[in-house]
Amino acid sequence: MDLIARLPRVAAYIYRRKYKGGEHIQPNGLLDWSGNFAHMMGYSNEEFKELMRLYMTIHADHEGGNVSAHATHLVGSALSDPYLSFAAGMNGLAGPLHGLANQEVIKWIYDMREELGVETPSKEQIEEYVKKTLSEGKVVPGYGHAVLRKTDPRFTAQMEFGKKHLPQDALVNTVWNIYEVVPPLLKSLGKVKNPWPNVDAHSGALLVHYGMVEYEFYTVLFGVSRALGVLASLCWDRALSFPLERPKSVTTDLVKKWLDGKDEIWGD
Repeated sequence: MDLIARLPRVAAYIYRRKYKGGEHIQPNGLLDWSGNFAHMMGYSNEEFKELMRLYMTIHADHEGGNVSAHATHLVGSALSDPYLSFAAGMNGLAGPLHGLANQEVIKWIYDMREELGVETPSKEQIEEYVKKTLSEGKVVPGYGHAVLRKTDPRFTAQMEFGKKHLPQDALVNTVWNIYEVVPPLLKSLGKVKNPWPNVDAHSGALLVHYGMVEYEFYTVLFGVSRALGVLASLCWDRALSFPLERPKSVTTDLVKKWLDGKDEIWGD
């Protein structure tokens, strides 16, 4: 509880120190957790506070198999304290295949706009740029998910927020146009299990609209939110006396059997 309570102030202090000349803003005890976080970062816009409430909710741990949640659980299974366990989770969150993806989306859109020389690319231009990205052996950031096989409901929640508060925003409309172009294009290739957008495909565009253009900080926001889920899970790990997690060790001979399809793990 202490860690969850202190994280917004720590994150806001870092934000103000790095991007706003070091002028720290004292917390407002009359505000809720997310609203106070927005306040301490220097945002007084009520819509932005509403966005932070949405953001903090949908970026909390959604299932235990993702890297940051699993890393927190793994280190916690050694009875390490919550601070050390959470730090492990945040190291995992920083990877480009996990929490770093939200800023990768914004960078990709900025690169597209710069290369095309337009602020709001047409769907045809987006399609060609996506094909170029794929032809270079790269992925379209924000699309695909290891578990989900449909449009991420967290993406949908953000899209509904955008339609309510900023339907004319150029960057947000680009995100929506990408959403119309990418899934059918990826489907046509027949190589992608999930061509649908995940939570990262939308979040950065909303933050940019309200002036948070420092996309290097986006993963920090993700981390503050993720604390809600992983630390609650850590409490349950303790309450249920879950054992030390120990991955299975195998011999080289067993690996050879897997490759030959002779071990039961592959079935008959």
